Amino acid sequence: MADLITPVIGIIGGSGLYDIDGLEDKRWRKVSTPWGDPSDELLEGTLAGVRCVFLPRHGRGHPLSPSHLNYRANIDALKRAGCTDVLSLSAVGSLKAELPPGHFVIVDQFIDRSFAREKSFFGDGCVAHVSVAHPVCPRIGDAVEAAARDLGLPVTRGGTYLVMEGPQFSTKAESELYRSWGCSVIGMTNMPEAKLAREAELCYATVAMVTDFDCWHPDHDHVTVDQVVKVLFGNAEKARALVKSVVPALGAPRGLCPAGCDRALDHAIITAPDKRKPALMAKLDAVAGRLLG
Repeated sequence: MADLITPVIGIIGGSGLYDIDGLEDKRWRKVSTPWGDPSDELLEGTLAGVRCVFLPRHGRGHPLSPSHLNYRANIDALKRAGCTDVLSLSAVGSLKAELPPGHFVIVDQFIDRSFAREKSFFGDGCVAHVSVAHPVCPRIGDAVEAAARDLGLPVTRGGTYLVMEGPQFSTKAESELYRSWGCSVIGMTNMPEAKLAREAELCYATVAMVTDFDCWHPDHDHVTVDQVVKVLFGNAEKARALVKSVVPALGAPRGLCPAGCDRALDHAIITAPDKRKPALMAKLDAVAGRLLG
């Protein structure tokens, strides 16, 4: 029997979520990466005996826009800190009437419409092509769904997250287009985050927290900033409760990921060993050290 893994749970907090409740022995720690600085220091501690690492995606006080996030540094820092599983929490707009403000969606697909971001750890000097056909880990999704339902949170399992570049919101024509594609929610931050997590062989899942309807909705123009912020911080309180509930389930010792997230690079690296550039190899020490170290 293969050795059991002791999980370390990474939590990426979106807008309105800049810390988590209940952490013991917590400390903020600066983690350096070869890709630059992550959004903030990492908040490390234990929750119900499970080691957790929290990263506020936009930094404490929200100084960073979606286009200016260093997604590669964020994922590398979590991997470097020992994370095996990553739960991403994101504020989004709704593209469906049945997903009102305050609703949570456990996303299972993405459409990536971002264009101003570095999207891979690999490239000139070492080429790799990972599969993101199924971009989230169903095992984490199962645990999150069970925890959300136990808490009585309004939750939907499954849905497509349209990732736009921003920082501006959609035009009405764009919003209607994305609705015609069958998308459930729209946001600005989960790509290339999910792709990079797959390259780093991290189990990853997203909880999209609806703050408002996107501009397709006839009553959207009547929503005020104050109302959106109220929902945003209400969602953050629900998210903190969800994290406290799900971490013990995710933290139990386990075997390899049934979906293969933790072996995503097994057949992905195509560059011959003698053609790989040492400078890039050195930068991949945390992300791909299992195969290249």
